[in-house]
Amino acid sequence: MAKISILFCFIILIAFEFVDCHIAHEKIGIYELKNGNFSAKFTNWGASLVSLIVPDKNGQLADVVLGYDSVKDYINSSSPFGAIVGRVANRIKDARFILNGNLYKLVANEGHNTIHGGSRGFSRVAWRVSGYKNEGAVPYIQFSYRSFDGEQGFPGDLIVSVTYILIGHDTMTVTMKARALNKPTPVNLAQHTYWNLGGHNSGDILSHKIQIFGSHITPVNRELIPTGKIVPVTRTPYDFLKPHTIGSRIKELPNGYDINYVLNGGKGNKVKRAAVVHHKKSGRVLELTTNAPGLQFCTSNWNKNFKGKGGHIYKPHAGLCLETQGFPDAVNHPNFPSQTVKKGKPYSHSMQIKFSTTRSSA
Repeated sequence: MAKISILFCFIILIAFEFVDCHIAHEKIGIYELKNGNFSAKFTNWGASLVSLIVPDKNGQLADVVLGYDSVKDYINSSSPFGAIVGRVANRIKDARFILNGNLYKLVANEGHNTIHGGSRGFSRVAWRVSGYKNEGAVPYIQFSYRSFDGEQGFPGDLIVSVTYILIGHDTMTVTMKARALNKPTPVNLAQHTYWNLGGHNSGDILSHKIQIFGSHITPVNRELIPTGKIVPVTRTPYDFLKPHTIGSRIKELPNGYDINYVLNGGKGNKVKRAAVVHHKKSGRVLELTTNAPGLQFCTSNWNKNFKGKGGHIYKPHAGLCLETQGFPDAVNHPNFPSQTVKKGKPYSHSMQIKFSTTRSSA
């Protein structure tokens, strides 16, 4: 864990300060970072991760990120593949909340609830490219966006940024920051990539083995809104404290996995392990660490097919999503960790995604 903490300190030093400017009429493009055979592509539409190329146990390269071929596809998509979602990721009950005695009514975009910041959340806007170095020892790209007071119903002007960095030939870091300019506001940013370690076009992820370092979840109702309770995962299909294949118990759930885990490792911004994913056939391993309190584990339970890269059809369970985050609907549950950001007290959320390979038959 000491190595993890040192690396996160390094990331914070590299990540750039906010660019205080209004983002408008930005040109939408594709940007690449490369470090040997380890490479990634991004678009400033939604500050999205478009592809990530990593080798398998035999050195064969594959793109392990679900997505689209063109910028136009991302703009027209109803799914936030690879995007930064916010101002508040996940769901807010009845599209409203009270902060400091004021009632704020949001744009409802999932029935009468709000998801991922509304119909024009941060995944549905153009971000500014405020820093970019595509090669060298530490290639990086930084995107910035200014959210205005009242955007989708949220209070206050907000400056946000996300910095993606490739470290070595196996690690990507994601640092999300936000700064309130004039009013307190809830902020909960999340990176919404769907992963398939066999390759984006390799089929479903049910054979992937996953370990999640969360001994509790925040259970939800039929609309996937948290009830406010925090319950243990023991003796439930949500128990991944020891590694299990995703498909081993998914049929015990009506629609697959889509739940927030309360990560072990203490309160505050302490860096902690979130999950380890292993794909036996390719030997690829993904290890995720974060300073966020929660992890949304989702198994792409959509009920329709998406046409993705190269014309491949993404069917249900084609990818798995690991969104480190604050707890969903925290604005309406005082017992959940606060997501309120105030002037002079900025928001900072970091992820580290490390890849490796193993020839283990386990």
